[in-house]
Amino acid sequence: MDKMTVRDVEWQGVRALVRVDFNVPLLDGRITDDTRIRAAIPTLRYLLEHGAKVILLSHLGRPQGRSAADSLRPVFERLQSLLRGVEVRFADDCMGPEVERAVAELPECSVLLLENVRFYPQEEQNDAQFAQALARLGDVFVNDAFGAAHRAHASTAGVARYLKAVAGLLMEREISVLSQALEAPERPFVAVIGGAKVSDKIGVLENLLPRVDALLIGGGMANTFLAAQGYDLGQSRLEPAALDLARGLLDRARQMRAQLLLPEDLVVAAALAADAPHQVCAADSIPPEGMALDIGPRTVARYQERIRGARTVIWNGPMGVFELAPFAAGTRAVAQAMAEVHGVTIVGGGDSVAAVEQAGLARHMTHISTGGGASLEFLEGKTLPGVAALTDRPVR
Repeated sequence: MDKMTVRDVEWQGVRALVRVDFNVPLLDGRITDDTRIRAAIPTLRYLLEHGAKVILLSHLGRPQGRSAADSLRPVFERLQSLLRGVEVRFADDCMGPEVERAVAELPECSVLLLENVRFYPQEEQNDAQFAQALARLGDVFVNDAFGAAHRAHASTAGVARYLKAVAGLLMEREISVLSQALEAPERPFVAVIGGAKVSDKIGVLENLLPRVDALLIGGGMANTFLAAQGYDLGQSRLEPAALDLARGLLDRARQMRAQLLLPEDLVVAAALAADAPHQVCAADSIPPEGMALDIGPRTVARYQERIRGARTVIWNGPMGVFELAPFAAGTRAVAQAMAEVHGVTIVGGGDSVAAVEQAGLARHMTHISTGGGASLEFLEGKTLPGVAALTDRPVR
């Protein structure tokens, strides 16, 4: 990695202004999944153990102004429990004289979590004055929020114009693992791409196709590819506007003699409901009233064989409507096959991560990305503003 990291800084007595991604799901004010908070703990402990004062910036939700429902206070309470033995404080704002006073009074080897930066519209506008106000709170900027690295916001890219900016341990690992998979993977290299829309992932598909040994397609986007080949998908959800995109990718795969695999059979029901009668149909035999909601058993066996035989696997997007039990088998099968891979396995995207967690297989994966949109854009080959803003490592 050609960017500086927390290992390149002497932290004793230094104010570390750390952008974390604590955008966690809440239900009635309670955190339902603290994965993103736990993912930041190694960086925070590194800074604390090396004598830093740690000031944390994060967003939560999409508030329209200040909102109690989008306060980071529940995160503060969880952070206190995860950093036992460390003094953790909370500020009711993220800028201004009161916050500057709280930072000045913060002891070394302590943490101050600031309130939601998105309470200010200037955050998403990447406003220079707002970024400067944030920068005054620290001596060195640490970006450990890979999940927000694709956003050119004040707290992800703007602050880096005024402070030395280095990657946290989580950011470093995300970039290193994904870069290695794209640029120098162990082979065979297999990508499994699912989800609802081709249009959301066409850039990823185009970037991966010439790099992988096999590209396995599932989920609702597979319906669009099948329709582009002339199959009648009944009442299945697909993207008519993306048919040409799908045809273009299929033509490109044929020209490259690349292996782009589509479902041979599908689990079909007449309604999107857990209690709807369902059956397995060949891809060319879906009844007029049928909806394809998961990949079928022949496809599962074929995909599992390719995955198990790989040395590098990237997975982004479910194979079906995995939230409903009758249509979750394909997604679970991909997770199980990845757990059996003797090599590198990378899971990205909220639904794929949720499926792996639900199956109890997360510990078997090499890397579970904390960035949904960020990991997608990285896999597309795009430059992420939050990464580009980091200070380059000196050339030796």
